[in-house]
Amino acid sequence: MADLLKEDKHETSEILQLVGFKIGNEEFGINILAVHEIIKVIDITTVPNASDYIAGVINLRGRIIPIVHLRKRLRMPVIETNKSTRIIVVEINEKTIGFIVDEVQEVLRISTDITEKPPELVSGLDSEYITAVAKLEDRLIILLDLEKTLANDELKELNAVASK
Repeated sequence: MADLLKEDKHETSEILQLVGFKIGNEEFGINILAVHEIIKVIDITTVPNASDYIAGVINLRGRIIPIVHLRKRLRMPVIETNKSTRIIVVEINEKTIGFIVDEVQEVLRISTDITEKPPELVSGLDSEYITAVAKLEDRLIILLDLEKTLANDELKELNAVASK
């Protein structure tokens, strides 16, 4: 019995907790620790002269939050919002930003043992945004680094948008 306990202590895998969501047919996951909340799409005020992937800003309980259309940011075709569309509100570099996704699915707990580094191109997405690909029994989940989806200049633009 003592030998079994020793083996468990040497196990190197760790558990990742992710918020799983979909954009089109692709499944993605982001670290749950970055997520503040998930809300239904509310009225988004467009901001003139903002980059095309910036949907605008929302007033969330008195705070002005810039909203990024993740489909546009990942160069995927844009579709109309529907009853499944959600905004995932996250913290990136001490800034609160919302990301529009097609559907939030679940909170996932996966082992790092089932993840692999991303191939050079995954479904046409820039692989720099992708930290890993998780292989579940019947599906793949692309683990995104939302911070990398926005360069420093883009974060500055989002701050400027939110302060207008």
